Amino acid sequence: MDEQKEHLLPLYTQDGSVAPSSSSSTRQNGHFRRQSQSPSNPLLIIPKAPQSQQSTAPPTIRQQYTWLAVYFALNLALTLYNKAVMGKFPFPYLLTGIHTFCGSVGCLTLYYRGAFTLTRLTDRENLVLFLFSTLYTINIAISNVSLNLVTIPFHQVVRAMTPLFTVGIYVVFFRKTYGTMTYVSLIPVVAGVGFATAGDYYFTALGFTLTLLGAFLAALKTVVTNQIQTGRLRLSPLELLHRMSPLAFIQTLLYAYLTGELDSLKMYTADGSLTRRDVVVLLVNGLIAFALNIISFTANKKTGALTMTVAANVKQILTIILAIAFWGLKVTWMNALGITLTLLGGAWYAKVELEAKTKRQQQSRGG
Repeated sequence: MDEQKEHLLPLYTQDGSVAPSSSSSTRQNGHFRRQSQSPSNPLLIIPKAPQSQQSTAPPTIRQQYTWLAVYFALNLALTLYNKAVMGKFPFPYLLTGIHTFCGSVGCLTLYYRGAFTLTRLTDRENLVLFLFSTLYTINIAISNVSLNLVTIPFHQVVRAMTPLFTVGIYVVFFRKTYGTMTYVSLIPVVAGVGFATAGDYYFTALGFTLTLLGAFLAALKTVVTNQIQTGRLRLSPLELLHRMSPLAFIQTLLYAYLTGELDSLKMYTADGSLTRRDVVVLLVNGLIAFALNIISFTANKKTGALTMTVAANVKQILTIILAIAFWGLKVTWMNALGITLTLLGGAWYAKVELEAKTKRQQQSRGG
């Protein structure tokens, strides 16, 4: 579940106090809050406190970049791990199913340990989360289908346009604008990936359409992830993952069935291709994906959707650099130019955002 979970809030209402009774509750400003350190029912719906009680101090710039650094490290690790796993276990939907299954079990375990509580959601809000999980799995499905209709270099170039789609979504649907330098800094970030992955460009009309749609959906998923955590719902990363993972798990199994992966898995296991060691490798892969989803959702909340899409482009370039270092990948001068452009563009974007955030913080203190 990469990427890019935009991933993916004052989600928890716990205050750290020890409840006098596992079943007691108190009334605050007309809202009931359950005081339980170890919830007995993981499906219990907890009314969330008024907005004023959920407000927290905005993350510092140091915290934002720390979360991004951890996101980079885990994302690169999972990307390389997935590459190794897919060589032996060629079932992309089932692998995603393992990721969402580990997310479901992991969140349930953390819930029982009192790491977070659940907020009361309306039917409409539950529908929003269902649609979000559907968006998550459809994005994966379209990416997999389009890869069979276009060449990998073309697919990477189009997916590199995700930051531009993100800006477009914010401008059109949220009436949000950015500084001129932010727009300019995105040019080398996007163009650099094109040069770095330059190769044989081939695509069908359907492949072009699906790849373009996939890039838009990737941007939309990142924006929606941020809005669910910072908008009216204000779900925390853990609660969002807890509610989304089981739905996504069911949907990925459905895709696996429709694409014939389940039947292929039966033949794969029948001839002894899947060993116990392979099962352990897959479970570890799922645990890394679970950790990455938590980090990705948290980083998205603290840094913003556009920053996450820029980070995804830079991560793609770092993956190429690792391939050069460890697997002797040959690059042309154009590839090297693209790598340089993206890295410089990413640094430029980070500088522009840092200056903008510093200015906003100074204005808020002065106001």
